[in-house]
Amino acid sequence: MSWNIAAECISIVFLSIILVYAHKGTLLPSWKNRMFQCCLGATFAAMVSNVLSTLLLASPHWVDSWLCWGVTEIYFLATPLMGLAYYCYTAATVFEEHTGGRRALWLGILPGVLYAILVLLNPWTGMLFTIRAGVYLQGSWIITTYLIFYFYCLISVVLVRRYRRWLELQIYKILFVFPLIACSVIVVQQLFPDVILSGSAATTAILLIYLYLQNKQISLDPLTGLGNRVEFQKMISLSMQNNRSLFLVMVISLRDFKQINDHFGQRTGDHFLKQIASTLKTMAAPYPLYRFSGDEFALLIRNRTPKEMEKLEQDILDRFNKPFEIDGYSYRLHAVIGLAAYPNSAESLEGLINGLEYAVNQAKLHHWKLCYCDQTMLEGMRRRTEIIEILKQKLQEQAFVMVYQPILEVKTGRISAVESLMRIPESPMGPLSPGEFIPIAEETGLIIPMTWQILRQICTMIVRLQEQGVTLPAVHVNFSAVQLVQPELAETVLQTLRECRTDPEQIIIEITETALAENPEETIRFARTMMEHGVKIEMDDFGTGYSNIDSVMHMPLSTVKLDRSLVVSAVENPRSATMTGYLIRVFHELGYEVLAEGVETIEQDQFVRAEGVDLIQGFYYSRPLAETQLVEFLAHFPDQQPSGA
Repeated sequence: MSWNIAAECISIVFLSIILVYAHKGTLLPSWKNRMFQCCLGATFAAMVSNVLSTLLLASPHWVDSWLCWGVTEIYFLATPLMGLAYYCYTAATVFEEHTGGRRALWLGILPGVLYAILVLLNPWTGMLFTIRAGVYLQGSWIITTYLIFYFYCLISVVLVRRYRRWLELQIYKILFVFPLIACSVIVVQQLFPDVILSGSAATTAILLIYLYLQNKQISLDPLTGLGNRVEFQKMISLSMQNNRSLFLVMVISLRDFKQINDHFGQRTGDHFLKQIASTLKTMAAPYPLYRFSGDEFALLIRNRTPKEMEKLEQDILDRFNKPFEIDGYSYRLHAVIGLAAYPNSAESLEGLINGLEYAVNQAKLHHWKLCYCDQTMLEGMRRRTEIIEILKQKLQEQAFVMVYQPILEVKTGRISAVESLMRIPESPMGPLSPGEFIPIAEETGLIIPMTWQILRQICTMIVRLQEQGVTLPAVHVNFSAVQLVQPELAETVLQTLRECRTDPEQIIIEITETALAENPEETIRFARTMMEHGVKIEMDDFGTGYSNIDSVMHMPLSTVKLDRSLVVSAVENPRSATMTGYLIRVFHELGYEVLAEGVETIEQDQFVRAEGVDLIQGFYYSRPLAETQLVEFLAHFPDQQPSGA
C-alpha cells in the first residue's frame, strides 16, 4: 500500500513556524499555556513519526525492521493522543478561573492511559498493526485509533458546551468548532486511507487556537513589546493560585510625561517610552517587565532580600536623575515607585492593584520618590472608599450642608459678601472635614456634580431670602480646577442663574491659581465670559501653590484673596510683612480689590487694615454660619463686636 504524505510535509513546515513563535510568546507559565505547548509537542511528534514511518515502510531495505516498528509505534501512540492534548487544553481554558479543572483532567486522561497500554503491548499482540517482511498490515483493533480521537473531540465539545457561561463568546466558538474540524478531516482519512491527513487536521486546529487564543500579540504591548497589564494581572493571579510565599509588585510611574508629547510630539514621546522600557527591562532582569499603563511599568518580584530590593529601587530612581536622549532631545524625567506585597498588603488581585495605584497616587501627591502600601495606607484606602460612597449618597439625596462665612468691607464697615462652604457634619463615619473629602471629590470627579448642585442650592437660597425681605449680599462659590475643564461651563453657569432667577451680580466665583496654571486658556476664556455677564471672578488662596503675579496680571479678576498663611506670617515676621504690603499695593495698582482671609486676632486685623486691604474674612468677625444664623447675624451686625478667635 502507498500513501500520499504531501499534506503532512507541508503541515510540518507550518507547525514548525508556530512552534518557534509560540515559544517566544509564552510569557506566563499558566496551566493553559503549558497545555498548549503539550498540544504542539504531541502534534509535532505525531506528524514527524508519521512521515518517517511512511518513508521507512515504503523503503524497507533501507533500515532494520525494528526501527520501522519503533517509529510506527511512536506514531500510533502520538496521533490519537493529540486528542488528549487538545482536551487538556480545552479543560485548562474552561477552568482557568474556576475550580474543578483537576477532576476533569484526570477523567480525561484515563482512556488515554488505557490506549497507551494497548499501543505498548502491540509488538506482542499485533492488535493495531504488524510489519512482516517490510509490509505494513492493519490489526483487528485498528479502529481504536480513530475511536480514541473521536472520543476526545466529543468530550471536548461536551465540556465547552457544558460550561459555555464561563467563556467569552469568541473563545466558546473556537473551542467548540476546532474539534469538529479535526473530526471531519479524520473521517476523510478513513474514507481515503491512502491520503494521510491526521497531521493536517491537527495543524488546522493548532493554527486556529494560536491565531485567536494563544497569539503572543494578545499579551504584549504593541509599542514596547513588553507584557501588557492583563498579562501582569494574570501573572499575579497565577502566583497566588500556586500558593507562592511573599512576593512584591512594583509600579514605576513617570511624572508629567504628558509634557514630552506636548513639547516634542507623540513620535518622540513614543521613542522615549521605548528607551525607558528597554532600560528598565535590563535593570529588572531576571524578572519580566510589564507595561502597566500609558506611562507606568510594573514588576512582580520574588526571592529578593530587603537589601537587594533597596538597591533595585535606588538604581531605578538614580537612573531617572539622569537625562534620556532621543532624536537629538535630552530630557530628565522624574519617576515615583509604588510597592505592594502579597499577602501583607492585600490577599486578592484587586486589592494588590488598588494598593499599587493608591501608593503611586500618594507618592505623587506628597512628592515622595517611593511609597509602600502598608496596613496604614490600606486603612486610608478603605476610608477613602467609604468617603466616596458617602459623597455619592449625599449627592443623590442632595444632603450637603452649606454654611456661610461673612466678608467685611473695610471702607463701609458692612458685610459685602459671604463665602459658601460645604460641610458634612453627619455621616456613618462621623463628621468629615472638607480638607479630607474635597480632594477625594476632585480626584474622583464627583466635585463636578457637587458644584452644580451647590450652585443651584445657593441661588435658590438667595431668591428665597429675598422673598422673605432679607437682602443677602453676594455669595462666593468655589470652582475647582476639575470643574473649569468641563465643556460649555460658562453656558451652564448662566443657564443655572436664569433658571433660579438669580442676579449674576450676586454670584462671585472663586478659582485657584492651580486651575489657571493647568488650563490657562480655558480658565481665562471662562473668566471673561463671566465678567461680561456680571458674574465676578476672584483669585483664591494667593500665596500658595503656583502663586505668581504674572498669572494674576492676565486674568480678568475683581478680587485677589490673600491666603491665611500670608496674614499669619506677616504679623510674626517683618520681612513677610514687607512682602505682603508690597503685594497689596501691586494688586491695587492692577485695579483689583484685595481680600485678607484667615484673620483671627486683633493684631492680624490691625495689620491688614493698616496695609489697606479692601475686604476681611476670618474668625475674628465670624465663624461660618448656617442659613438661619446668617440671617440673624446680618440683622444685628452693626451692633455686634468682633467675636475674636
